[in-house]
Amino acid sequence: MTSAPPVPAGPPYAGRSLATVLTSAAAALGAPGFANALQLPRTRRVLVVMVDGLGKAVLKRHAGHAPYLRSVLDRDAVTLQSAFPTTTAASLSSLGTGLEPGRHGLVGYDVLDPERGVVVNQLGGWDPATDPGRWQPHPTVFERLEGTGVDAVTVSLPAFADSALTRASLRGSRFEGATTLHARFQRAREELHRATGPVLVYLYLNELDKAGHQQGTGSEKWLHALEEIDGAARRLAQAVPPDTVVVLTGDHGMVDVPESRRIDYATMPALVDGVEHTAGEPRLVQLYFAADAGDAARHGTLSAWRAAFGDHAWVLTREQALEAGWFGATDERVRPRIGDLLVAAHGPLALYDGRRVPGSAFEMVGHHGSPTRAEREVPLLVLHRPLR
Repeated sequence: MTSAPPVPAGPPYAGRSLATVLTSAAAALGAPGFANALQLPRTRRVLVVMVDGLGKAVLKRHAGHAPYLRSVLDRDAVTLQSAFPTTTAASLSSLGTGLEPGRHGLVGYDVLDPERGVVVNQLGGWDPATDPGRWQPHPTVFERLEGTGVDAVTVSLPAFADSALTRASLRGSRFEGATTLHARFQRAREELHRATGPVLVYLYLNELDKAGHQQGTGSEKWLHALEEIDGAARRLAQAVPPDTVVVLTGDHGMVDVPESRRIDYATMPALVDGVEHTAGEPRLVQLYFAADAGDAARHGTLSAWRAAFGDHAWVLTREQALEAGWFGATDERVRPRIGDLLVAAHGPLALYDGRRVPGSAFEMVGHHGSPTRAEREVPLLVLHRPLR
């Protein structure tokens, strides 16, 4: 067995991370009670463009298809850390609340609800018995802006207007829906021009992530999405009011996993011995032991995972992951949502519980969830600064 790379430290949630993007934007607009950790210039209008799936590594690798974004990457950009796990539910919740996952509680694509003993999908398939406002009770950045004189607007797909994730972590803004990528860019530009006072506009784009999952980064569909975003971003930056800050970032990166390395771990009995629930995502498996699983059984399952996949994954207990700072400061109500064991891939590997997912899940090419650099590092590109 080859030695695994060192376990990466958790993100600097109070520094250069997704958790400080909207809070820095609010501070730049003069709203009280917010820290400008990213040192955005003081202004009256801020647009935050979120490109789902835009990691720094994939942008650099395919920069020839994004000449405008490449030029900004070279002259006015910093590297941010995604939240952990490097997945949309966790990262957008850190963006929306300004908190680490250990506090907002969305600690994976799907996780255990310990009160009811069921696994909850936190992205697109919330259990109707799960109240988003109770699951994530902290005020969002948008809610904190109420009464400050700063208008908050979200421009996204119409289907997300009342989604559970929106109600949990991005509630409190005026929602403007638009179906196509170009219509969303246009709506965001209109909101900036329409504003008569300080305004924070949040624009969400899902096309790149969707193409990457389906066909992989660098595929024709993925490159087409990147080219569309690049052109639309360039045109937007040329058309915003002079007193506008425009920043563009991603919620996580993405890695492609070959079909031969997409593995159904449920076919290996030793890996699920004593395990009552499985959750997470293929690059970050979370395992929850049955209450009657003794120490010997738990240790045996941990050892089995390390023997089977230790060359290609970090296998940690919950306590080890918390000590590493992966989830940041963690509330007691959130701790039992995190798996007893976490399996974070660092090699070309995607792990599925074939008892829980359909066969079509194994067709997914692009993946994320683990704290590798390719998955956790995202760019913060400053597309426009106020003209002085």
